[in-house]
Amino acid sequence: MAKSKTVYSCTECGATSPKWQGQCPGCGVWNTLVESVAETPGTQRFASLAPGARLQKLSDIEAREADRIPTGIGEFDRALGGGLVAGGVVLIGGDPGIGKSTLLLQALAGLAEAHKVLYVSGEESGEQVALRARRLNLETQHLSLMAEINLERILGALQAEKPQVAVIDSIQTLWSEQLSSAPGSVAQVRECAAQLTRLAKAQGITVILVGHVTKEGALAGPRVLEHIVDTVLYFEGDTHSSFRLVRAFKNRFGAVNELGVFAMTETGLKGVSNPSALFLSQHGQEVAGSCVLVTQEGTRPLLVEIQALVDTAHGNPRRLTVGLDAQRLAMLLAVLHRHAGVVCFDQDVFVNAVGGVKIGEPAGDLAVLLAITSSLKNKPLPEKLIVFGEVGLAGEIRPAPRGQERLKEAAKLGFTRALIPEANKPKQAIPGMEVIGVRRVEEAVARIREMS
Repeated sequence: MAKSKTVYSCTECGATSPKWQGQCPGCGVWNTLVESVAETPGTQRFASLAPGARLQKLSDIEAREADRIPTGIGEFDRALGGGLVAGGVVLIGGDPGIGKSTLLLQALAGLAEAHKVLYVSGEESGEQVALRARRLNLETQHLSLMAEINLERILGALQAEKPQVAVIDSIQTLWSEQLSSAPGSVAQVRECAAQLTRLAKAQGITVILVGHVTKEGALAGPRVLEHIVDTVLYFEGDTHSSFRLVRAFKNRFGAVNELGVFAMTETGLKGVSNPSALFLSQHGQEVAGSCVLVTQEGTRPLLVEIQALVDTAHGNPRRLTVGLDAQRLAMLLAVLHRHAGVVCFDQDVFVNAVGGVKIGEPAGDLAVLLAITSSLKNKPLPEKLIVFGEVGLAGEIRPAPRGQERLKEAAKLGFTRALIPEANKPKQAIPGMEVIGVRRVEEAVARIREMS
């Protein structure tokens, strides 16, 4: 294949240069030139990405739900929004050793019984993949494997075999003959992803790309990689723990922030049907500084234990959070002092979400404040109590979305009391649960003292 001419384009202004240089000749910004393929007149490499350029009335377009291909792994399907979509491109990233290849190999082995699948390994040899499949006790008679990193050969195999689902492990290992840069560079990752996406849309192949992450936890490579694909999944969890979380951050075919929970076992990743049990510590007796929060992850309510430790500061007071926003903790402590009279300016405050889960919604504010108050006073909160609610700077407690679903999930797990925003108080009583509605922070603190 003849090597295509390359140019260097500025990521800021789009100016091009025939050779690399430190400063863009167009806008003068430094270190913005990246290698790309020079387009020749009439070239339409990505024409099939958007077929049918004629004008249409939106009302004349027949819309239909995308048909799903279930993987057979319930938690993975939940994170995907119900399963894989023909022609869809999924990007899944996570730390090394977190279980990305294991999960995808399990999914392909299950799909291979009824669908034509292809696993492209760029990081491991065929023998290494076969050994992993043997350790996982997978049936691989119908699973095709290709150990290759050359993009043109992979595209040729996909066009010849026409699988329904293909896994590329990983996108950072691929390289195209059209570019002279090394595999993993910005230009190579962008070009390889664009070519695979073009083929997926044109042939109706579901392509799953495995992506590396940086030390900060973001997907390595250009940001445009996440814009090109249809779905972005992140693997979360501590490699020293057996539990893994798969979270959807982008999904053109389903809801975002859906969460799949897995446990790593000797035979691979297994879905956890009742994840709330993972995030609730089993204390032998009541302990101070512990509060149970009902958080919402996509369409799933989860019960998570929030733990707080407040101790006398020796020097500058420290504020440390695990699984929560540290900046929001500082704001909540100021609200607690101003409106409830609870003083923590001379105390070290440590807050932790048990089980490695990350709380991203503000509905966890009230649980954090009550856990801090409990630890400061060294008085446990009432048993079988759940809490949720957003706290404002004026001390008001704002409602949380899907309050009814949160209360029903807590009642199902045996909790008998709920301290929630007044606006979330249900009109009809929930059997076996006492629901207490509060409007302000000081009212919530007072009610807790009465119950204790």
